[in-house]
Parts: sequence; structure tokens; C-alpha cells
Amino acid sequence: QVRLVESGGGSVQAGGSLSLSCAVSGYPYDRNAMGWFRQVPGKEREWVAFIYISGFIRYADSVKGRFTISQDDAQNTAYLQMNNLKPEDTAMYFCAAGPRISHRADISETDITYWGQGTQVTVSS
Repeated sequence: QVRLVESGGGSVQAGGSLSLSCAVSGYPYDRNAMGWFRQVPGKEREWVAFIYISGFIRYADSVKGRFTISQDDAQNTAYLQMNNLKPEDTAMYFCAAGPRISHRADISETDITYWGQGTQVTVSS
């Protein structure tokens, strides 16, 4: 059974930084990319950043230039460094992975096979 285990997150003032990590365990693990979604109460989850097996990276427009996604050499752990955080970044962040995540189209929840448990990020003004 595949598990995505997240760590990190927390609370910070606007302009500060936080980091998230997502460690994969178990088999079979079929994915072409892994990354993060985020969700605020009453809204759908939105994708934030994804990194592909090839090393290709995608960022949502709202986080470009502020967030950096990376993965370890074994591609078993992904990291999300979040800098210059804004109050609108406040959300529950979910690690996610799937086998056929598009390189161009919007990424939706239906593209995801594996989910982490979620970790809260709170940015105060």
C-alpha cells in the first residue's frame, strides 16, 4: 500500500517562509509526477506545484517566483519551499501524485491517485 506522509507547515507572518516535505512509502507506486494541492474551507482544491520524474516543474501562477519544488535523487521525497508567504496562501496543503498528470493542462483532483494527509499553513497579516 502506498502512503504519502507529509511534514512541515505551521504558522508564519506575511513575508515569512515555511517548507513542506512529502515522503513516499510502499509499492506499487505508479506516478509521473508528485506535488501539492491546497484547499481552503468552502472551496475546491487547487494545484500549487508539481515536479515530474523527468525533472520538469510546473507552478500555479499564484505561487510562481515564491515557491520552489524539488525532489531527492531517489524521487521518494518531494519538498516545497514557500517564501514571501501571503495571507492568501493560508490553506490546508495536500501532497499528491498520479500516473498521468498533464504537462500543460490544468491539474485536477481527478488526475491524482495518491494523497497525503494534509498539513495546515497559516499566514497572518
